[in-house]
Amino acid sequence: MPGKEGEMITNSTTSPRLRTPGVIAQELGEPLHRVQHVLRTRHHIKPVALAGRLRLFDRQAVARIRYELNAIDARRLGKGAADE
Repeated sequence: MPGKEGEMITNSTTSPRLRTPGVIAQELGEPLHRVQHVLRTRHHIKPVALAGRLRLFDRQAVARIRYELNAIDARRLGKGAADE
């Protein structure tokens, strides 16, 4: 019986929006190779699903990727400012 206490009700018409690295790069306005670098070197960012060989990431992973890209840029800018 749906709606019983402690029972999860799911709506089959809604599904999580999962993204490939290419879609993430497009959403963030970054080159694909930068997103791939973050995914290759930051082992705490893991795909939530696989579709064949495609890795699929959720919104939390996109936020982590955005954070890591911003951190890379901040480090790069910080080094340049110290050299001047």
